[in-house]
Amino acid sequence: MMLYIDPGTGSMLFTVIMGAVGAGVYFVRSTYYKVKNSIGKDRQATIDQNKLPIVIYSDHKRYWNVFESVCRELDKRGQNAVFLTSSPDDPALNCDFKHVKCEFIGEGNKGFSKLNLLNAYVVLSTTPSLDVYQWKRSRMVDFYAHILHMVSDATTYRMFGLDYYDAVLLSGDYQEVQLRKLWAGRNISAKEYKVVGNTYMDSLLAKAQQKSDTKACDKKTVLVAPTWGQSGLLSKYGSKLIDALLKTDYRIVIRPHPQSFTAEKTMMDELMRQYPNNDRISWNTDNDNFECLKNADIMISDYSGVIFDFSLVFDKPVLYASAEVNLGFYDAYFLDEPLWTFEILPQIGKPLDESDFPHLGSVIEECINSDIYKDGRDKARRESWMHQGESAGLVADYLIKKYNELAASESNKETKQEDGQ
Repeated sequence: MMLYIDPGTGSMLFTVIMGAVGAGVYFVRSTYYKVKNSIGKDRQATIDQNKLPIVIYSDHKRYWNVFESVCRELDKRGQNAVFLTSSPDDPALNCDFKHVKCEFIGEGNKGFSKLNLLNAYVVLSTTPSLDVYQWKRSRMVDFYAHILHMVSDATTYRMFGLDYYDAVLLSGDYQEVQLRKLWAGRNISAKEYKVVGNTYMDSLLAKAQQKSDTKACDKKTVLVAPTWGQSGLLSKYGSKLIDALLKTDYRIVIRPHPQSFTAEKTMMDELMRQYPNNDRISWNTDNDNFECLKNADIMISDYSGVIFDFSLVFDKPVLYASAEVNLGFYDAYFLDEPLWTFEILPQIGKPLDESDFPHLGSVIEECINSDIYKDGRDKARRESWMHQGESAGLVADYLIKKYNELAASESNKETKQEDGQ
C-alpha cells in the first residue's frame, strides 16, 4: 500500500531530516578540525581549503539578469566565488569565467539539501523565506545577504520572507525605512542595510541604449504583463480584457508571470486555448523579457514590478488595473501605511477599469500620446532606482568587503585560540 504525504507534511519532514543531517555534519566537521588543530596542523590553511569565500545562489534562471553583472565584476577583480543555480539550463552555466565557478545543484529539495550544508563566508541570493521553508541557514555559513530583484516595495514578500537574512541590499532608501519599521514591530535585531541600486535595471538600460530604435513590428503593440494570483490582471478580467483588446487596432503580446503557469495552470491553459497565437495576438514566455519591453508602445498591468522595468527604463506609459490586494499573506500587512507602489502608480500611469473596455482603443491612444506622467516617472526613478549604472560595482564592493572582514575575524580568533588566549 502506498502512503500519501501531503506537501506541508513533506516539507516539515524534509526540514527535520535536514536539520538532523546538518547537525551531524557540523559535529563531524568541527571534531575533525579540532583533531587536526590539536596535532599541530595549520588551522588557517584548513579553513582556506574548505570554506568558500563568496557564494551566489539563484533558484531560477530568470534571475541571471540580476546576477550576471555582479559575477562579471567579481571575475574582473579576480575574486573567487561560486554561483549555484537550481536551473539546469541557467545561462550562467555557459559562461567562461576564470574566478567564478558556476554549478547546477539540482532542483527542489535536492538543491536545498546542498544549500543547507553549505560551507561559506558570504551567501547572496534573491530567494526569500530563508529558514522559513526548505532552505535553512547552514551552521557553516557566516553571513546571508538578500538582494532585491525589483525596485518596488521590499515588504511584498510572503510573511517573514527576509527575517532570517543578515543583510538586505536595496535599490532605494524608502525600502530601508519600510524594513526598519517592520522589524522594529517584530522586535527583530538590527540588520545591515546597503542601498546599491538595481543590477537588473542597470543592465536593461545599458542594453536598451546599445540597441537601435527599430521595432520588430511596425504596428503599435500593447504588452499585457500581469502578476499572478487572484488580484492579478488575468485572474480579474481574463477574456473580457483580451476581447476588448482584440477590438482595437493594436498588436497584442501577453506575457504572464511565470508563476501563473504553475499556480493558475487551469486558467492559463483555457486562455491560451481560447486565444491561440496568430497575427494579432501572441503569448510570450521568453526567459529574457527585453524584446517584449523594447517593442511595446504601452503596457497594461496591475501592481506587478515589471511596470517599473517598462516605465523607468524605457520611459513609456502604462495602464494599470486597480486592485483590492489582500495583504494578509505579506509582510506589508504588519505596516500601518500604504505601499509605495500604490502611491506612485497614479503618478506614472493611468488606472484602468472594466468600464473603459468598450472604448479601450481610445484610452490606450490617449495614454500613449500624453506627457503628463513624465514627472512621475522621474520621481519614481529618484526614489527607487538609486546609484543608476553603479549597482554591480557596489554589490561586488560589499561582498568582497564582507568576506574580508569575516575571514580576518576568523583568522584572529584562531590565532588567539592557538596562543591559548
